[in-house]
Amino acid sequence: MLIWLNGKLVDSKNAKISVFDHGLLYGDGVFEGIRSYNCLVFKLDEHIDRLYASAQAISLKISLTKQEMKKAVVDTLKSNKLKDAYIRLVITRGEGDLGLDPRNCSKPTIFIIADKIALYPQEFYKKGLTIVTVPTRRNIPEALNPQIKSLNYLNNILGKIEAINAGVPEAVMLDQNGYVTECTGDNIFIIKDKVLFTPHVCVGILNGITRCAVLGLASKMGLKTSECMLTRFDLFNADEMFLTGTAAEIIPVVKMDSRLIADGSVRPLTLKLIEKFKGLTKTQGVRYAL
Repeated sequence: MLIWLNGKLVDSKNAKISVFDHGLLYGDGVFEGIRSYNCLVFKLDEHIDRLYASAQAISLKISLTKQEMKKAVVDTLKSNKLKDAYIRLVITRGEGDLGLDPRNCSKPTIFIIADKIALYPQEFYKKGLTIVTVPTRRNIPEALNPQIKSLNYLNNILGKIEAINAGVPEAVMLDQNGYVTECTGDNIFIIKDKVLFTPHVCVGILNGITRCAVLGLASKMGLKTSECMLTRFDLFNADEMFLTGTAAEIIPVVKMDSRLIADGSVRPLTLKLIEKFKGLTKTQGVRYAL
């Protein structure tokens, strides 16, 4: 496997960064997870725009232009001869000293990994997930805004640990006031009376690329959509529930906190959105040739 590292494609065994890199020492950096489908990098422009917005929010100057960054992503895929892949694009503050001061990091470290991914077994897409609400609360935006896709994912990892301990693959995280935010790695949606609901970004969530795509698809299908404040009560009484994310795509949820969602089966509107989303992955993005 070849890794794009600071402008060069190197073998994965030789893809190394300094132990003094502030991405390692302090989680000081940003990243994007991107998918390619049959030689099409899905919504690459949107991912790159969000990457640069995250970097701007933490005062991290990226040494490449957006066009150069997109080319680096495509070059990584082509060099590894990958038609279908998950791409992890990471930018750290770079090598510095043992202090926090970002001014002591001379230049950012940039690396791109392209590989296969299967976040959930295929049976979960057919039968649906079981999830739980966990005690760990989502970071408040005033402390560390979840819209910044930063390398500091400990908040999410703590929630994931609690999900694992409960014997389920994913967890719902609430904000400090008890409102639903998102799951540890995915955005959350419910359908009630043919209206699609999802938490508003102001509650403290990542404005997911797949999330935005689903909102657009729902509108085209004639579904009303609402970005609003949701509680566990709303989720318990949903007609349908599903999660979205770059790696997960759209995955149904059929049980939460020991309560079945509706009749506990994967419901028709969710299935229709999944099918429509598959169509998007064939058309929206940057195409490349191997």
